[in-house]
Amino acid sequence: MRQVGARFLRFFSLAKRARLTLVLLAVLWVVAIATGSVGGGPSASLMEKVGGGPAQLVQGRWWTPLSSGLWAEHLAPFVTATVLILAIMVPAERYFGWRKTAVLLIGCQIAGSLLGSAVVAIGAALREDWLQGLYEYVPAVGPLTGVMGVALALTAFLSTLWRRRWRLLILVALLLFALYSGNTQDIMRLMGGLAGLVAGEWMYRRTGAVRLKTPPSHSETRVLIALLVATSALGPAIARITEPYGPLAIYADLFVGEGPDAFTIQESCEGVSRTASPCLEARVEHLLAGSPSVVLLYVVSILLVIVASGLRRGRRMAWWSAVLLEIGIVVVTVRYMTYVLDVIHDDPTDDGSTRGLIIRYSVAVIAIPVAVLVMLLLTRKYFALRTPKWTAWKLLAVVAGTFVIVGAIYIKFGYQVRDQFDPVPDFDQVAADFPKRLVPPIYLALFEVPDAEFIPVGGTAKVLFVLAGPAFWLVALGGLWFMLWRAIEHRKSGAAAKARDILTQYGGSTLSYMTTWPGNTYWLSEDGKTGVAYRVIGNVAVTTGDPFGESSERAAAVGGFAAFCDRQGWTPCFYSVTEEGREAAERLGWKTLQVAEDTVVPLPDLEFKGKKWQDVRTALNKAGKAGLTAQWWAFPEAPLTVQEQVREISEEWVADKGLPEMGFTLGGLDELDDPRVRCLVAVDEEGRVHGITSWMPSYLDGEPIGWTLDFMRRGDTEFKGIMEFLIASAALGFKEEGAQFLSLSGAPLARIDRGEQPERLQGVLDVAGRALEPVYGFRSLLAFKAKFQPQYQPLYMTYPDPAALPSIANAIGRAYLPHTSAAQMLRLSRKLVG
Repeated sequence: MRQVGARFLRFFSLAKRARLTLVLLAVLWVVAIATGSVGGGPSASLMEKVGGGPAQLVQGRWWTPLSSGLWAEHLAPFVTATVLILAIMVPAERYFGWRKTAVLLIGCQIAGSLLGSAVVAIGAALREDWLQGLYEYVPAVGPLTGVMGVALALTAFLSTLWRRRWRLLILVALLLFALYSGNTQDIMRLMGGLAGLVAGEWMYRRTGAVRLKTPPSHSETRVLIALLVATSALGPAIARITEPYGPLAIYADLFVGEGPDAFTIQESCEGVSRTASPCLEARVEHLLAGSPSVVLLYVVSILLVIVASGLRRGRRMAWWSAVLLEIGIVVVTVRYMTYVLDVIHDDPTDDGSTRGLIIRYSVAVIAIPVAVLVMLLLTRKYFALRTPKWTAWKLLAVVAGTFVIVGAIYIKFGYQVRDQFDPVPDFDQVAADFPKRLVPPIYLALFEVPDAEFIPVGGTAKVLFVLAGPAFWLVALGGLWFMLWRAIEHRKSGAAAKARDILTQYGGSTLSYMTTWPGNTYWLSEDGKTGVAYRVIGNVAVTTGDPFGESSERAAAVGGFAAFCDRQGWTPCFYSVTEEGREAAERLGWKTLQVAEDTVVPLPDLEFKGKKWQDVRTALNKAGKAGLTAQWWAFPEAPLTVQEQVREISEEWVADKGLPEMGFTLGGLDELDDPRVRCLVAVDEEGRVHGITSWMPSYLDGEPIGWTLDFMRRGDTEFKGIMEFLIASAALGFKEEGAQFLSLSGAPLARIDRGEQPERLQGVLDVAGRALEPVYGFRSLLAFKAKFQPQYQPLYMTYPDPAALPSIANAIGRAYLPHTSAAQMLRLSRKLVG
C-alpha cells in the first residue's frame, strides 16, 4: 500500500510540473474525439470555420490562428503531435514555468499563423504558382506551430553545444517540410519556429547574461556539418510520408516513385503486345514499386546518413563520399529536369507556362545539394583523419565480392528458371539484367536505359528479381557504416606504423606519445631504432618533442634528422625537447631556449601525507562525501551519455574563452578518440560528469611505465577540487598498477625561477608568457601543478640558425593555432592589448 501511495505521489509531482502539457493534450484529444476528427481530421464545414490561412483571415475569421492549433488532419499527425508535445513542452515547463510557457505557446501559435498566412498571401499576389495554389487550397490545421516556437525559444537557454545542434536540426527540418511537403501548415510551423527563436533570444538577454559569439570548435564543426548532411537526406522521407506540394515536390518522382497505377499500365499496354517495350516497362515498375526493391529509392538518403556518421568522426573518406554524393545528386537532378522539359516540349497543349515553372523550380531543387556541397568544400580542413588503406581495400573487397556473389546467384538461378520470365530470356539477357536490379527504374529511364527486357511471372523468378538489389545494398551499406561508424584504432601504414612500433618497444620522453597524433610525418634512422615526428610549416620542420627510440641512439638522431632537413631545404627546429635533446643539439652548435616546464611525479614512494598535501587530501575526502567517483574509460568505448557530456563540457570551455582552440602539443577531443589513451571521469550518483582528464602512455619494452596528462576539462560544477580529485585518483591508480611516474605535462611559456639571469631572447619569451597569462593561463596552470610536489624538468626549443627565428616563430604559432579565424585573432589581440 505504501508503494502505491509513493508512486501516486511521484506521478502527482510530475503532473504538477507538467500541468500545461497535460491540459494541452487533454484539450487536443477531447476536441478531436468530440468532433469526430481523430481519423480523418475536421469535416469540410468545420474546417472552414476553424482552419487557418490567409483566405480565412480575409473573410473575417480572426480566431483561426488559435483555433487551427486544436486539430490535425488525421490520426498520424495527432499521434506525432502528442509525442512532440510531451518531448518539448515538459522540459519547457520545468525551465520556464507554466505561465511563461503558455505565453510562449500562444504567442508563437498566433505569430506563426499570421506570418505564414502573410507569406502565402504575398506569394499569391506575386503569382507564384505554389503559393497561389495554397491560397486557394483548403484551410490548414495543426497543433505544432506554437510548439515549434517553444522548442526554439528553449534552445536559447541550452549549453553552447546543444543550442547549435538543436537549432540546426529543428530549423533545417522545418525548412525541408516547408519546401517538400509545402502546405500552409508547414509554412506556419516554420514561421512559428522563427518567432520562438527571436523570443528566446530576447528572453535570454533579459536575464542579463552575456553570450560570446564564438564559432564552434574544430570537433563541434564536424558534428554540425554531419547533422546538416544527415538532415538534408530527410527530403525523400518527407516526400514519402506526406502529399508533396512544395517547390521540391518534384523530388517525389525522382526519389520516391510510387510506380504506375492500373490505369497507366492499361493505357501503356493498350493495342500492343504485353512484352512490347512501353507495356513491359510499366509492368516492371509496378512490380518493383510494390516489392522490397522499393528500398532502392532510399539508397542515396541512407548513404548520406551513413556518411554523416563518418563526418562526425572527421574521416576524410566520408568527406569525399559526401562530396561525390552531392555532385551525383546535382547531376541526376539536372538530368531529370532536362528529361521533364523534353517531355513538356513534345506536349502540344503546353503554352510555355509549365516550362517556365519547371525552370524556376529547378533552381530550388538544386539549391539544397549545392548548398551542402559548398559547406563541405569550405570545411574540408576539418576532415583530415585518413582511413587506413587496409580498411578501404577491405570495404572494396566486400562490395566487389557481394556484387559477384549476388550476381552469380541471380544469373545462375535466373537462367535455370528462365521459363518463369516473360518473354523467355537467353543467358546474355539474364546477365545484362543483373546490374539493372541494383538501380531504381527512374534512374534507368533518365539515362535512356530500358528497365528490363522481360518480367518475372513465376515465384522463384520474382524472388530473384525483387531481392537482388536489396541484398546487395544491405551488405554494401552495412560495410560502409561499420567502417565509418566504429572507432578505428590508430593502425598506421609505412613509416607511421614503424614509428609506433619503435616508440612502443624503446620508449621516449614523457611527451613522445604525442608523436602518434594526426598531422605528423616521420623520419626514421637507417637502422630502424630511432625516429622523429615532425610537421613542415612554410620551410620549417618542427618536431613534436625529442627523438624517440633506442636511448643510446637518440642523440645521433638529432644530427641525422638535421642532415635530412638540409637535403630537403628545410630549417629544422626541435620543439619541447628534454635536457638530453638540448645537449645533443648544442654539440652541433645549435641555440636553445626554454619554452615549457614539465612536471613529473614519481609514483613508487608517493603518499599524500603531510601539510604540503593538504589540498589534495581535502579534494579526495570532499569528493567521497559528495558521492563522486572516478571512472576509467577508453573514450571510444565509453557510454554515449559520458561521451556527449564530455563533448558538451569541452564545447562550453571553448565558447567561454571565445579564443582560438590550440593544438600541436595540446590535445583535444580528436586525441581522445584513441583506445590506448585512458580517460578518468568524475561522475556523481546521477551519472552527471563533473570533469575529465586523459592520460597518454609512456612505453618501454611494449608496456606502459608511466602516464602523461593531456586533456583536462571541468564542467559547470560547484565542486571546487575536481581536478585535484581526478589527478590524485589517477596517481593512486597508476601507482597500484606499478607505473614508475606520472607527468602533468609541460606548461608552455611558463617556467620556474632557478635564479639564473635569462638571456635576451629568453627574456622576450618570458614577457610573451606574462602577456598571454590572462588569456590562456599557462603560468597559473604551472602553479596549480605545484600542489602535487612534482620534479621540474625544463623543455627546450633548439634551432641551428638565429636568422630563421621569425619563420620558426610563425611555424610554431601556426602549429598551435591551425584553425584560427580572423575574428578569433582579432579577439585574441584585443585581450592581449587589454
